[in-house]
Amino acid sequence: MTPTLPPIPLPPSIRSRYVEDINGLRMHVLEAGFESKGRPCLLLLHGFPELAYSWRKVMPALAEAGYHVIAPDQRGYGRTTGWQADYDGDLHPFRLTNLVRDALGLVSAFGYRQVDAVIGHDFGSPVAAWCALIRPDVFRAVVMMSAPFGGPPSLPFNTADAPTRPQAEDPVHRALATLPRPRKHYHWYYSTREANADMHRAPQGVHDFLRAYYHHKSADWKANKPHPLKAWSAEELATLPTYYVMDLAKTMPETVAEEMPDPAVIAANRWLPDDELAFYSSEYTRTGFQGGLQWYRCGTSGAFNAELQTWSGRTIDVPSCFISGKQDWGTYQRPGVFEAMQTRACTAMIGYHLVDGAGHWVQQEQPAKVSLLLLDFLRKATAAR
Repeated sequence: MTPTLPPIPLPPSIRSRYVEDINGLRMHVLEAGFESKGRPCLLLLHGFPELAYSWRKVMPALAEAGYHVIAPDQRGYGRTTGWQADYDGDLHPFRLTNLVRDALGLVSAFGYRQVDAVIGHDFGSPVAAWCALIRPDVFRAVVMMSAPFGGPPSLPFNTADAPTRPQAEDPVHRALATLPRPRKHYHWYYSTREANADMHRAPQGVHDFLRAYYHHKSADWKANKPHPLKAWSAEELATLPTYYVMDLAKTMPETVAEEMPDPAVIAANRWLPDDELAFYSSEYTRTGFQGGLQWYRCGTSGAFNAELQTWSGRTIDVPSCFISGKQDWGTYQRPGVFEAMQTRACTAMIGYHLVDGAGHWVQQEQPAKVSLLLLDFLRKATAAR
């Protein structure tokens, strides 16, 4: 029996509901534009450490434009249940192709054979990209936000007479650890056994941990001045802020605590006031972080690259768009991917936009601008089909 949970602080035009039997999940969904039938559908996919709630500021505008807007708590998150996040458990349910299956099952449950666009932010961005790559007949346009998509992993070629050797561990991690200021990449930290407990039992508490984390990655942290990196090397990666390339001996709560905003800055925050942050912190206090961390582990383990190589050489051919904050390092954190997305991975890219006054949480920091960009893209994508 599902415990009674407190209501979600939502605008009146958004409702919270559950949808049963979605690829083994009881999926919690936020929904706008549900008042009338026959509307075109948009699917919004959040990232880490976020929730469907992260879309609350753009959903009303999209619904007012005539769309049925669906935003789930994804597998491993929030009020969606049916997943297990034991560190020693099975990672297969969290691999990208199964997350696409979750998305496909959800829109099918609502009766849609096609959706006008799938829109993903942060780790939701690669899920959205893979939705469009694998099922372009269903997901007829895609918006990737804050995490560019460089295409599927390549298959090895010309190996009949010179077999490939097993891939060695990426030497960049050893190089990072031996820098004069030893560092580590946050993806690999998030893949450790300790990461969930570090954050779930943060010395400052989950609420203050999330406050500092969101602040550090936002445009409010004035040192966020991103630029392209020259190479995937320890020296270049070490120029990233510590929320991406951490000091070797520090946890994420210790890392962001150094940039905790003072009470006056918190009180002045309009894009994430404390009562809204309290919803995130209450949900993560209840669930922990391991469900989302499993996604990172799927990537860093390399265990599912062979499956993704099934689509090697395939491109995203539906209309596509990229939106990020101008102060968001996520656009450049993996050298060359932003450029590869525009030149190779997407063949029908309508635009890419870096929104000034936004860091990583672009649809929360600048919701009016993002809403306008999304609606403009949807108009152009419809005209292009």
